[in-house]
Amino acid sequence: MNLSFVIGLVLAFVLVLFGIVFDTETSSLLFENLGNFEDPTSLLITVGGTIATIVASHPFSLLSKIPAHFGVIMRKQQDPLHYINIMTDLSQEARKKGLLALEDSVSEFDDQFLKSSVMLIVDAMEPDKVREQLESELSNIEGRHAQAAGMYDKGAAIAPGFGMIGTLIGLINMLAQMNFEDEGGASKLAKNMAVALITTFYGSLLANAMFIPMANQLRLAHEQEMLCKEIIIEGIISIQAGENPRHIHEKLLSYLTQKQREKAGDGESGE
Repeated sequence: MNLSFVIGLVLAFVLVLFGIVFDTETSSLLFENLGNFEDPTSLLITVGGTIATIVASHPFSLLSKIPAHFGVIMRKQQDPLHYINIMTDLSQEARKKGLLALEDSVSEFDDQFLKSSVMLIVDAMEPDKVREQLESELSNIEGRHAQAAGMYDKGAAIAPGFGMIGTLIGLINMLAQMNFEDEGGASKLAKNMAVALITTFYGSLLANAMFIPMANQLRLAHEQEMLCKEIIIEGIISIQAGENPRHIHEKLLSYLTQKQREKAGDGESGE
Protein backbone atom coordinates (compact mmCIF):
# COMPACT_ATOMS: atom_id res chain seq x y z
CA MET A 1 0.00 0.00 0.00
CA ASN A 2 1.12 3.55 -0.76
CA LEU A 3 1.33 4.79 2.83
CA SER A 4 2.63 8.26 1.95
CA PHE A 5 -0.54 9.06 -0.01
CA VAL A 6 -2.87 7.74 2.71
CA ILE A 7 -0.98 9.41 5.57
CA GLY A 8 -0.67 12.72 3.73
CA LEU A 9 -4.34 12.78 2.73
CA VAL A 10 -5.60 11.92 6.20
CA LEU A 11 -3.20 14.40 7.80
CA ALA A 12 -4.33 17.20 5.48
CA PHE A 13 -8.01 16.74 6.37
CA VAL A 14 -7.27 16.27 10.09
CA LEU A 15 -5.24 19.50 10.22
CA VAL A 16 -7.95 21.43 8.35
CA LEU A 17 -10.60 20.10 10.72
CA PHE A 18 -8.41 20.96 13.70
CA GLY A 19 -7.99 24.50 12.39
CA ILE A 20 -11.77 24.80 12.11
CA VAL A 21 -12.66 23.59 15.61
CA PHE A 22 -9.69 24.89 17.62
CA ASP A 23 -10.37 28.09 19.54
CA THR A 24 -7.13 29.98 20.22
CA GLU A 25 -8.65 32.16 22.94
CA THR A 26 -9.81 29.29 25.14
CA SER A 27 -7.43 26.63 23.76
CA SER A 28 -10.39 24.28 23.42
CA LEU A 29 -12.09 22.38 20.63
CA LEU A 30 -15.41 23.86 19.50
CA PHE A 31 -16.95 21.17 17.31
CA GLU A 32 -20.02 23.30 16.75
CA ASN A 33 -17.81 25.35 14.40
CA LEU A 34 -18.14 22.53 11.87
CA GLY A 35 -21.72 23.64 11.29
CA ASN A 36 -20.37 26.92 9.89
CA PHE A 37 -18.77 24.99 7.03
CA GLU A 38 -21.78 22.89 6.13
CA ASP A 39 -23.76 24.11 3.14
CA PRO A 40 -25.27 21.56 0.69
CA THR A 41 -25.85 24.16 -2.04
CA SER A 42 -22.21 25.27 -1.98
CA LEU A 43 -21.09 21.64 -2.05
CA LEU A 44 -23.34 20.95 -5.03
CA ILE A 45 -22.01 23.93 -6.97
CA THR A 46 -18.33 23.21 -6.28
CA VAL A 47 -18.08 19.42 -6.31
CA GLY A 48 -20.93 18.86 -8.76
CA GLY A 49 -19.71 21.53 -11.16
CA THR A 50 -16.14 20.22 -11.04
CA ILE A 51 -17.20 16.63 -11.72
CA ALA A 52 -19.55 17.70 -14.52
CA THR A 53 -16.80 19.70 -16.25
CA ILE A 54 -14.32 16.82 -15.96
CA VAL A 55 -16.90 14.50 -17.52
CA ALA A 56 -17.51 17.04 -20.32
CA SER A 57 -13.76 17.40 -20.96
CA HIS A 58 -12.76 13.73 -21.22
CA PRO A 59 -13.98 10.61 -23.05
CA PHE A 60 -15.77 7.86 -21.16
CA SER A 61 -12.93 5.48 -22.04
CA LEU A 62 -10.69 7.55 -19.74
CA LEU A 63 -13.34 8.29 -17.10
CA SER A 64 -14.08 4.57 -16.73
CA LYS A 65 -10.46 4.05 -15.61
CA ILE A 66 -10.77 6.26 -12.53
CA PRO A 67 -11.12 3.22 -10.19
CA ALA A 68 -7.98 1.77 -11.81
CA HIS A 69 -6.17 5.07 -11.16
CA PHE A 70 -6.96 4.73 -7.46
CA GLY A 71 -5.57 1.21 -7.64
CA VAL A 72 -2.33 2.47 -9.20
CA ILE A 73 -2.00 5.15 -6.52
CA MET A 74 -2.66 2.80 -3.62
CA ARG A 75 -0.48 -0.14 -4.60
CA LYS A 76 3.25 -0.37 -4.10
CA GLN A 77 5.34 0.94 -6.98
CA GLN A 78 7.18 -1.46 -9.25
CA ASP A 79 10.70 -2.41 -8.18
CA PRO A 80 13.32 -1.96 -10.94
CA LEU A 81 15.71 -4.32 -9.15
CA HIS A 82 13.11 -7.09 -9.54
CA TYR A 83 13.20 -6.67 -13.32
CA ILE A 84 17.00 -6.52 -13.38
CA ASN A 85 17.10 -9.90 -11.62
CA ILE A 86 14.55 -11.30 -14.10
CA MET A 87 16.63 -10.10 -17.06
CA THR A 88 19.77 -11.60 -15.52
CA ASP A 89 18.04 -14.96 -15.00
CA LEU A 90 16.70 -14.94 -18.56
CA SER A 91 20.13 -14.14 -19.96
CA GLN A 92 21.65 -17.05 -18.06
CA GLU A 93 18.96 -19.40 -19.31
CA ALA A 94 19.34 -18.16 -22.91
CA ARG A 95 23.12 -18.63 -22.70
CA LYS A 96 22.73 -22.23 -21.55
CA LYS A 97 19.72 -23.41 -23.57
CA GLY A 98 19.26 -20.86 -26.37
CA LEU A 99 16.61 -18.18 -26.98
CA LEU A 100 13.85 -20.67 -27.77
CA ALA A 101 14.06 -22.00 -24.20
CA LEU A 102 12.81 -18.62 -22.94
CA GLU A 103 9.33 -19.40 -24.26
CA ASP A 104 8.80 -21.75 -21.31
CA SER A 105 9.47 -18.87 -18.89
CA VAL A 106 6.87 -16.53 -20.39
CA SER A 107 3.92 -18.19 -18.65
CA GLU A 108 5.47 -17.40 -15.26
CA PHE A 109 5.27 -13.63 -15.78
CA ASP A 110 2.30 -11.42 -14.86
CA ASP A 111 3.72 -8.39 -16.67
CA GLN A 112 2.24 -8.32 -20.18
CA PHE A 113 4.96 -5.99 -21.51
CA LEU A 114 7.62 -8.41 -20.28
CA LYS A 115 5.84 -11.37 -21.88
CA SER A 116 5.52 -9.70 -25.28
CA SER A 117 9.14 -8.50 -25.13
CA VAL A 118 10.47 -12.01 -24.51
CA MET A 119 8.31 -13.46 -27.30
CA LEU A 120 9.77 -10.95 -29.80
CA ILE A 121 13.25 -12.43 -29.43
CA VAL A 122 11.92 -15.98 -29.20
CA ASP A 123 10.30 -15.40 -32.60
CA ALA A 124 13.71 -14.27 -33.92
CA MET A 125 12.64 -10.74 -34.89
CA GLU A 126 15.49 -8.48 -36.02
CA PRO A 127 17.09 -6.48 -33.15
CA ASP A 128 16.34 -3.08 -34.72
CA LYS A 129 12.68 -4.00 -35.17
CA VAL A 130 12.48 -5.36 -31.61
CA ARG A 131 13.74 -2.07 -30.17
CA GLU A 132 11.53 -0.04 -32.51
CA GLN A 133 8.38 -1.96 -31.58
CA LEU A 134 9.05 -1.87 -27.84
CA GLU A 135 9.89 1.84 -27.83
CA SER A 136 6.75 2.54 -29.85
CA GLU A 137 4.69 0.70 -27.25
CA LEU A 138 6.48 2.67 -24.53
CA SER A 139 5.55 5.92 -26.26
CA ASN A 140 1.88 4.89 -26.43
CA ILE A 141 1.86 3.98 -22.73
CA GLU A 142 3.42 7.33 -21.90
CA GLY A 143 0.68 9.13 -23.83
CA ARG A 144 -2.08 7.25 -21.99
CA HIS A 145 -0.51 7.95 -18.60
CA ALA A 146 -0.12 11.65 -19.42
CA GLN A 147 -3.82 11.77 -20.26
CA ALA A 148 -4.73 10.24 -16.91
CA ALA A 149 -2.58 12.62 -14.84
CA GLY A 150 -3.80 15.53 -16.97
CA MET A 151 -7.40 14.77 -16.01
CA TYR A 152 -6.61 15.37 -12.33
CA ASP A 153 -4.61 18.48 -13.22
CA LYS A 154 -7.76 19.71 -14.94
CA GLY A 155 -9.76 18.97 -11.77
CA ALA A 156 -7.24 20.94 -9.68
CA ALA A 157 -7.66 23.92 -12.01
CA ILE A 158 -11.46 23.69 -12.24
CA ALA A 159 -12.36 23.20 -8.55
CA PRO A 160 -11.19 26.65 -7.31
CA GLY A 161 -12.93 28.21 -10.31
CA PHE A 162 -16.27 26.67 -9.36
CA GLY A 163 -15.59 27.74 -5.78
CA MET A 164 -15.33 31.31 -7.03
CA ILE A 165 -18.49 30.88 -9.11
CA GLY A 166 -20.34 29.73 -6.01
CA THR A 167 -18.99 32.70 -4.08
CA LEU A 168 -20.19 35.11 -6.77
CA ILE A 169 -23.63 33.48 -6.77
CA GLY A 170 -23.81 33.86 -3.00
CA LEU A 171 -22.68 37.49 -3.10
CA ILE A 172 -25.17 38.39 -5.82
CA ASN A 173 -28.03 36.81 -3.89
CA MET A 174 -26.84 38.50 -0.71
CA LEU A 175 -26.74 41.96 -2.28
CA ALA A 176 -30.09 41.45 -3.96
CA GLN A 177 -31.76 40.56 -0.65
CA MET A 178 -29.96 43.16 1.44
CA ASN A 179 -32.19 45.53 3.36
CA PHE A 180 -30.48 47.95 5.74
CA GLU A 181 -33.80 49.09 7.16
CA ASP A 182 -34.52 45.58 8.39
CA GLU A 183 -33.53 44.88 11.99
CA GLY A 184 -30.65 42.47 12.19
CA GLY A 185 -29.55 43.32 8.66
CA ALA A 186 -25.89 43.45 9.68
CA SER A 187 -26.02 39.95 11.18
CA LYS A 188 -27.75 38.60 8.09
CA LEU A 189 -25.07 40.23 5.96
CA ALA A 190 -22.29 38.54 7.95
CA LYS A 191 -24.04 35.15 7.77
CA ASN A 192 -24.65 35.39 4.03
CA MET A 193 -21.05 36.48 3.46
CA ALA A 194 -19.81 33.41 5.35
CA VAL A 195 -22.01 31.10 3.26
CA ALA A 196 -20.79 32.75 0.05
CA LEU A 197 -17.16 32.08 0.99
CA ILE A 198 -17.73 28.40 1.80
CA THR A 199 -17.67 27.49 -1.90
CA THR A 200 -14.17 28.94 -2.26
CA PHE A 201 -13.12 26.84 0.73
CA TYR A 202 -14.59 23.69 -0.82
CA GLY A 203 -12.92 24.36 -4.17
CA SER A 204 -9.47 25.02 -2.67
CA LEU A 205 -9.67 21.95 -0.42
CA LEU A 206 -10.76 19.72 -3.30
CA ALA A 207 -7.94 20.94 -5.55
CA ASN A 208 -5.10 20.90 -3.03
CA ALA A 209 -6.00 17.89 -0.89
CA MET A 210 -7.31 15.57 -3.61
CA PHE A 211 -6.63 16.37 -7.26
CA ILE A 212 -3.03 17.64 -7.00
CA PRO A 213 -1.78 14.71 -4.84
CA MET A 214 -3.51 12.21 -7.15
CA ALA A 215 -1.93 13.73 -10.27
CA ASN A 216 1.52 13.74 -8.64
CA GLN A 217 1.17 10.14 -7.44
CA LEU A 218 0.16 8.99 -10.92
CA ARG A 219 3.23 10.70 -12.39
CA LEU A 220 5.52 9.08 -9.82
CA ALA A 221 4.03 5.67 -10.61
CA HIS A 222 4.45 6.42 -14.33
CA GLU A 223 8.13 7.32 -13.94
CA GLN A 224 8.81 4.13 -11.99
CA GLU A 225 6.94 2.00 -14.54
CA MET A 226 8.81 3.62 -17.44
CA LEU A 227 12.12 2.90 -15.70
CA CYS A 228 11.18 -0.77 -15.32
CA LYS A 229 10.13 -1.01 -18.97
CA GLU A 230 13.36 0.64 -20.15
CA ILE A 231 15.26 -1.97 -18.14
CA ILE A 232 13.23 -4.69 -19.87
CA ILE A 233 13.97 -3.25 -23.33
CA GLU A 234 17.70 -2.94 -22.69
CA GLY A 235 17.80 -6.41 -21.14
CA ILE A 236 15.90 -8.02 -24.04
CA ILE A 237 18.16 -6.40 -26.65
CA SER A 238 21.26 -7.48 -24.74
CA ILE A 239 20.00 -11.06 -24.37
CA GLN A 240 19.24 -11.22 -28.09
CA ALA A 241 22.77 -9.97 -28.81
CA GLY A 242 24.20 -12.83 -26.72
CA GLU A 243 25.96 -10.62 -24.19
CA ASN A 244 27.44 -12.07 -21.02
CA PRO A 245 24.85 -12.32 -18.19
CA ARG A 246 27.22 -10.65 -15.76
CA HIS A 247 27.75 -7.76 -18.16
CA ILE A 248 23.98 -7.43 -18.69
CA HIS A 249 23.43 -7.32 -14.93
CA GLU A 250 26.03 -4.59 -14.44
CA LYS A 251 24.69 -2.59 -17.39
CA LEU A 252 21.13 -2.68 -16.07
CA LEU A 253 22.26 -1.63 -12.59
CA SER A 254 23.34 1.68 -14.16
CA TYR A 255 19.65 2.59 -14.39
CA LEU A 256 19.45 2.68 -10.58
CA THR A 257 20.51 5.34 -8.11
CA GLN A 258 23.64 4.80 -6.04
CA LYS A 259 21.54 3.90 -3.01
CA GLN A 260 19.58 1.31 -5.00
CA ARG A 261 22.82 -0.19 -6.33
CA GLU A 262 24.16 -0.50 -2.80
CA LYS A 263 20.94 -2.24 -1.80
CA ALA A 264 21.32 -4.60 -4.76
CA GLY A 265 24.89 -5.33 -3.70
CA ASP A 266 23.77 -6.06 -0.13
CA GLY A 267 21.16 -8.46 -1.47
CA GLU A 268 23.74 -10.32 -3.50
CA SER A 269 26.18 -10.55 -0.59
CA GLY A 270 23.36 -11.77 1.64
CA GLU A 271 22.66 -14.59 -0.76
